[in-house]
Amino acid sequence: MTVTLASSDGTALASAPDAGAALTVRGMTVSYGETPVIFSIDMDVLPGSMTAIVGPNGAGKSTLLKAVLGIVKPLSGTVRVFDRPLREALPRVAYVPQRASVDWDFPTRVIDVVMMGLGRELGLLGRVRAHHRARAMDCLERVGMTEFAARQIGQLSGGQQQRVFLARALAQGADLYLLDEPFAGVDAATEAAIIAVLKELRAAGKTVVAVHHDLSTVPDYFSDVFLINRTRIAQGPVEDVFTPEMLDRTYGGRLATAQLGGLTRDAV
Repeated sequence: MTVTLASSDGTALASAPDAGAALTVRGMTVSYGETPVIFSIDMDVLPGSMTAIVGPNGAGKSTLLKAVLGIVKPLSGTVRVFDRPLREALPRVAYVPQRASVDWDFPTRVIDVVMMGLGRELGLLGRVRAHHRARAMDCLERVGMTEFAARQIGQLSGGQQQRVFLARALAQGADLYLLDEPFAGVDAATEAAIIAVLKELRAAGKTVVAVHHDLSTVPDYFSDVFLINRTRIAQGPVEDVFTPEMLDRTYGGRLATAQLGGLTRDAV
């Protein structure tokens, strides 16, 4: 397996497109005002992998996902999904945003939120048939939320809301799942339920990319890791990249402790 590092100035050491990648990002730069949030990011995500995007607060993790999806407009950069332009491959992509970015006061039921994932299939008329509802209920069952189908989304706990948004993503039947902090602010039961579903997706050949903040669970949850601090620091299999030395480089010596498979390393 290949570990990809960045040079001392943040420039990728290898920038040739990977035609076998589920997601290919080249030269992604995003600026809010005059200050770049991320600079010249290259990223390759292999099909069937589970990749954690890891870095300190303000490193540009969420911005990178939003730029990939076109939610924020980059200054420069290209995105390809399964070797096709993003606009052509969007039906194959599902996105689970941060809970904090959602208006939970919107008056809609849980089942209706999940069926939003069927929007492309339902079309402009939005005619819901029995098999659509059955698919939505199946997705709710996969995340343990069938009994809440008729509940207003705003009445749920944070963890329950996160499960519903994952169910919506499942309803899309996508091949690439992008998740922004899926475990933030959820209870242990919800975290276990979410990671079980994500591992099922990977077992089915799907690709998962998630912004993740809990370093202690990276080796258990993910196959690959993308380390970022405004520029790409390194990318590759967890066993090769998720090391004390690379984390020190990523966090700039600000990381008090990093739990790596039982090994505790004080940052320098």
